[in-house]
Amino acid sequence: MAAVLRTETVGGALLIVFAIVGLLWANSPWRASYDTVKNTVIGPHLWHLDLSLANWAADFLLAFFFLVAGIELKHELQAGELSNPRAAVLPVVSALCGMVVPIGVYLAVSAGHANAGDGWAVPTATDIAFALAVLAVVGQNLPSALRAFLLTLAVVDDLGAIIIIAIAYTAKIDTVALAIAAVLIVAFYVLQRMRIASLWLNVPLGLGIWIAVHSSGIHATVAGVAIGLMLRGHTGDDHADSGEQEEGPQSPAEKVQWRLQPFSAGFCVPVFAIMSAGVYVGGKTLGSLVSDRIPLAIAAGLFIGKAVGVFGGAYLTARFTRAELSDELRWRDIAAVSALTGVGFTVSLLIAELAFSDTAAVLNLAKGGVLLGSLVSALVAVVLLRRRDRFYDELCTDEESEDVELVLGRE
Repeated sequence: MAAVLRTETVGGALLIVFAIVGLLWANSPWRASYDTVKNTVIGPHLWHLDLSLANWAADFLLAFFFLVAGIELKHELQAGELSNPRAAVLPVVSALCGMVVPIGVYLAVSAGHANAGDGWAVPTATDIAFALAVLAVVGQNLPSALRAFLLTLAVVDDLGAIIIIAIAYTAKIDTVALAIAAVLIVAFYVLQRMRIASLWLNVPLGLGIWIAVHSSGIHATVAGVAIGLMLRGHTGDDHADSGEQEEGPQSPAEKVQWRLQPFSAGFCVPVFAIMSAGVYVGGKTLGSLVSDRIPLAIAAGLFIGKAVGVFGGAYLTARFTRAELSDELRWRDIAAVSALTGVGFTVSLLIAELAFSDTAAVLNLAKGGVLLGSLVSALVAVVLLRRRDRFYDELCTDEESEDVELVLGRE
């Protein structure tokens, strides 16, 4: 079961299924029970841990999602595309432009709305799990370099989203709690450098980091990224007696990712999806989704802003610098995957909740805008990626035919 949950397609499928369940539940005759479950408060008042189930999903469970993302970022920095500055330029610039342009689109469309200024960051994020799942399903013949481009872009995008959350959506910082978090992070780093892998030390320390970050006022998911980046990414003698197979995970970071990926994909993200995707579309809400400027601005930012920003950033960088597109890729491939980056589901919903937490009606519309923009982006991306997949399939078939003819000619 764990092996199945590590596959990108299954993780993406679960995300979609649970989002649909949340949407249906919120619009069913049992809508009151949905609100009751979301708003049920559990946990001690100490350290501000008396949270609703919806907040536990967003603050605690998503920390595991971002921990895995932090490990992926560390891998990219050490051995992936980001380890080669020349190869990293295109996806990094694309990611940055894919955050700036959607902000501009959002502000232009939402200009004049009383709550416009709160949600400018909502359309900046790309959902790694969903995007990679779509690419895996519809792009079986696409070059592997395209997945590397998307993964690198999405990891940088997630890092940018975390920075935005930490800076823009932190109303008040408790300096004492933040100082404690910093000390605990340093202690965790020291343990990693000393190759101390004891769960009895690292797990409580990691939990302490999360509690301290949460108590400081900074969104607790930042703790997940911090822990992921602190984990030791290089292999060493500690894997010799670990019992892992030779082809299995070796470094501490890889081992943690290997163990947490099924939990993150099979439980954390689906629970967050069902808690966050419950957009009520009854009454006048459905009409407001296509008339109110907030959902339209978010949807346009995701669908138009992300595609234009990602593709434009890559093209202009290749045009005016020494950076080059991989020999395996064509610009039509980048255009197709640029549309896919408009799927901002998980992190966009999280930012929406932070941006409009004080206005339930606007929050509902903002979530609807995220769902609308992500859906349109996904559908367009599937069409474009399928066309590119058929192109590479036919290209491969033609090359095989030419090889057969060459062999027969020699005989």
